[in-house]
Amino acid sequence: MPLYDIPGTSSSYWLLSFDRHGTEVEDRGPGTDFLSERILAAARDQSPTDIFLSSHGWKGDFPGAKEQYDRWFAALLARRDDVDAMGPDFRPIWIGLHWPSLPFGEKTIGATDFAAEMNSQDDIMEKYIEFFDANSSDIRPLLKTIFQEHLENAGAVQMPEHVADAYRELGRQLGYQGGGLDAPPDSDGVAFDPVAAFEASEELGDDFAESAVLSGLLSPLRQLSFWSMKKRARRIGEDTMHSFCTRLQQACPDARVHLIGHSFGCIVASSILGGPSVISRLPRAVDSLVLIQGAVSLWAFADFIELVSKPGYFNTMLRRPAVRGPIVTTRSAHDGAVGTLYPLAVGMALQIAFGEGDLPIFGGIGTWGIQGVKEAEDGVMQPVSAPYAFRPGGIYNLEASDYIGGHSLIDGAEVAHAIWAAARVTART
Repeated sequence: MPLYDIPGTSSSYWLLSFDRHGTEVEDRGPGTDFLSERILAAARDQSPTDIFLSSHGWKGDFPGAKEQYDRWFAALLARRDDVDAMGPDFRPIWIGLHWPSLPFGEKTIGATDFAAEMNSQDDIMEKYIEFFDANSSDIRPLLKTIFQEHLENAGAVQMPEHVADAYRELGRQLGYQGGGLDAPPDSDGVAFDPVAAFEASEELGDDFAESAVLSGLLSPLRQLSFWSMKKRARRIGEDTMHSFCTRLQQACPDARVHLIGHSFGCIVASSILGGPSVISRLPRAVDSLVLIQGAVSLWAFADFIELVSKPGYFNTMLRRPAVRGPIVTTRSAHDGAVGTLYPLAVGMALQIAFGEGDLPIFGGIGTWGIQGVKEAEDGVMQPVSAPYAFRPGGIYNLEASDYIGGHSLIDGAEVAHAIWAAARVTART
């Protein structure tokens, strides 16, 4: 049963898992309920004061998600001063969400992980066919064309036209969409351009290529997988998790709910609040929203985006309001995933300057914070000995370069301290 001990504590957390379709992974024996039903039953019995619901981001297979939640929840509970400040009656429930966000990482509970050494061209291609969740008879010949050319011409400095054509058709088969800055998170970028993606990868070289798997003529697969992750994150947040969170609030009408997202998990957490097309409501506003190194557009919450003369996709949720406590973001100059890969995959633009000049068209919250909202305040992540002046309804972009040294290095005491400070705001009121 996916109820795991939080290392170094007497507490535990639930790990709720979904497949690439957004369907809960079946984890039940004869006569037992899905895990979500057991979580709801436990929540009713325990009458928690606070529910912490977290979503990991990119590159999260099931073991990786568990390892991340072990670290994150342990870091939070290690902050004894912050825990005690929640009050003597503090009774939390901890829930981690797993969704397959790594091409080679999808895993049903109990299945065998995809081995890192299993990296022949055929193996990689088959995994991408599965990962893209499309009609294999339509995309297999396209991927075969791409992989075969990469095998024969690994050092190519120019993309052959027949490979570019295969990529364009692959993007069409997958339903890749590029739209305006006000569009949903999975279509707020430019149209898919395999030649531009290849040339950008060649220009950046080893700084861009995380491994040989996506180097050379295979590099445009990164843009397609990046887009697929954003689409999957929104679907899971708006549909399955919005429904689950609704039932969770109904089961625990007096509990405060805190949403925490990391990377693409920030799309999941934000999408929970608005439901399908951000037009639905949870039974009540959640009590805090913390977006850690968010791989979501800096304009997603904006009141008005001048370039398109429209508000951002999540603005409706923001103004409802769907969060009665604070919204807190972190940003770090050391985060290459959001600072470099995000604008490159979304806009084919190397807009990676941090805190200088005009705001970019394409950029992530993990580099720029929430922009286009007049009350958003820029601040600095504090040491654990310093308090925060968070207020209900406030939006705070914390510059955290001193404490977040990379995209996933987010389990430090200072990050935990900021999360607790956000969670305490509605507890005080």
